[in-house]
Amino acid sequence: MTDKPTPETLRAGEVALELPDRFDAGLYFIGRIETPWATREECPRRGDPEDGPDCRLIVDERFAAALAGIESRDELLVLYFMDEARRDLAIQNPRHRGHAIGTFALRSPVRPNPVAASRVRLLSHSRNVLVVRGLDCRSGTPLVDIKPEFAPAARNCDEAE
Repeated sequence: MTDKPTPETLRAGEVALELPDRFDAGLYFIGRIETPWATREECPRRGDPEDGPDCRLIVDERFAAALAGIESRDELLVLYFMDEARRDLAIQNPRHRGHAIGTFALRSPVRPNPVAASRVRLLSHSRNVLVVRGLDCRSGTPLVDIKPEFAPAARNCDEAE
């Protein structure tokens, strides 16, 4: 976790909150992500699954068997932990907005639980490595989970509910 905020680390209109003294749950990082970006500042604001650079999900060997069948999926939902993010802001003032807004109304990495989700295109799978396109995180980011992404089923409005 990061250090407590000081007035110098808050932008105009931002509000920091007191975090609980302990966590409610635990999780296992299942691997690491390799991207072209070494720092948070270099990362794009949002990944592009069509034209973005190829990135790699390196799944720990102990979890490699869980990738069986994943090559049949075109799109995945990748969950990752933004381990360098602050966790204490309730109100943020993003540079691109120009006004303060609540953390849960933003995709900012600054949040109580800095878990991010990106929809990515699966390009290839080899043993414990997935090559994907569409991420927006720095290289070395901890990988939390991988889920198949399913398009919502078309719904006939004339069907009885």
